[in-house]
Amino acid sequence: MNIMKFIIQFLRSLIFSVYSILLIVVFSILSLFALPFPLRFRHKLLRFFVFLYLGGLSVICGIRSKVEGLKNIPARRFGVIFSKHQSAWETFFLPTIFHDPAVIAKRELLWIPFYGWGLAASDPILINRSDKTSAMKQIITKGKKCLLQGRWILVFPEGTRVPVGNVGKYHLGGARLAVATEAPVIPVAHNAGYLWPRRGFLKKSGTVHVVIGPVIESKGRTPDEVMSLAKDWIETTMTRINGFVDESAG
Repeated sequence: MNIMKFIIQFLRSLIFSVYSILLIVVFSILSLFALPFPLRFRHKLLRFFVFLYLGGLSVICGIRSKVEGLKNIPARRFGVIFSKHQSAWETFFLPTIFHDPAVIAKRELLWIPFYGWGLAASDPILINRSDKTSAMKQIITKGKKCLLQGRWILVFPEGTRVPVGNVGKYHLGGARLAVATEAPVIPVAHNAGYLWPRRGFLKKSGTVHVVIGPVIESKGRTPDEVMSLAKDWIETTMTRINGFVDESAG
């Protein structure tokens, strides 16, 4: 990277950081006031926040997206989404496709100032990772309720952001929920980590490639079988799209 390109990338990343911090602070405070209101109202507020966040990211840093496989989304718009987890980008982008999802997340995230307030407003499925038995009960109990309400369940099976080119350990929580509710699983692969690296400040301009896979039916299968099918599809697709980002987008 030449020095001028680095300076431009640094300045864009810095401007976006300031923009995103201000946006998060404003909307997290609004989210606190919105907690007594119905969930549908809170989701409208959060959708507006995501629109502004991703719009700012596109204008300032030049990060855009291309989605493949939209036809694979079930007409019922009901199911458990298993997504690759490389950066923070997908946590903001996926709710624009799978509207108003319930995200399975560790409860400690609620303790993060501002961010945790916005997360609470979305009515997530929070788990205590130190108590695996209790966590699984929480996932299935709350997950069933959310699915009956017509909400998607968003799961990052690797549990944490994994650097580009690496494969994390796929946990069975989401697969157990899918099997317990006979909900379909929709696998998602993407290469956002190339443009927005894990824990990275610098953001490259370009187009993130997102691929939505064919539905994996959970009925009649074990959680291990469901997870194996999802993992194989995700990681096979990752080998196809890894590195393929159009860096001319910005």
